[in-house]
Amino acid sequence: MNNQFRIIAGEWRSRKLSFPDVKGLRPTSGRVRETLFNWLQDDLPGAHCLDLFAGSGALGLEAASRGAERVVQVDDNQFVIRALKTDKTLLKADQLSIVKADALTFLKKRADEGYDLVFLDPPFHQDLLLPTCRLLDQNGWLKVGAKIYLEVEKRFDIEEKGLLPESWQQLKAKKAGEVRYFLYQAT
Repeated sequence: MNNQFRIIAGEWRSRKLSFPDVKGLRPTSGRVRETLFNWLQDDLPGAHCLDLFAGSGALGLEAASRGAERVVQVDDNQFVIRALKTDKTLLKADQLSIVKADALTFLKKRADEGYDLVFLDPPFHQDLLLPTCRLLDQNGWLKVGAKIYLEVEKRFDIEEKGLLPESWQQLKAKKAGEVRYFLYQAT
């Protein structure tokens, strides 16, 4: 089966999981995930994570495998939600919560709690990243010092002045193939 990814490290290391054949769904590559989670290794134990546009679930599951205390995965596709629930059951991953919702609608309400870490890998070419970042920043979704992972198509100019919240500081940036990815911190 082509629609698979492998968890890199942690409790579920080397487990292969499947994801549905949904248009535009592209899991973060293993190479990019390995770099990202090397950046985050000291932040994961006990972290509360929000995985928006969860898709394959690769980012949230990797975080849970590596010691995140709580991971909320949000997606609006019924096939994705079904696959995420299957993975949760298969892995006996009680720290996962799966929410079927449009990410922007989900973020428009005031957060009950802030998160330590947020994964943002929205579908490309749909202009979802910037409104998502604004809502995260405005509605109490981020704890002070929270880290935000952003993954965008290679030609997207994330550094353009004024696009991201001014209180976010870029910590890391890299390119891999057709994607650019970044780690920011909310101050």
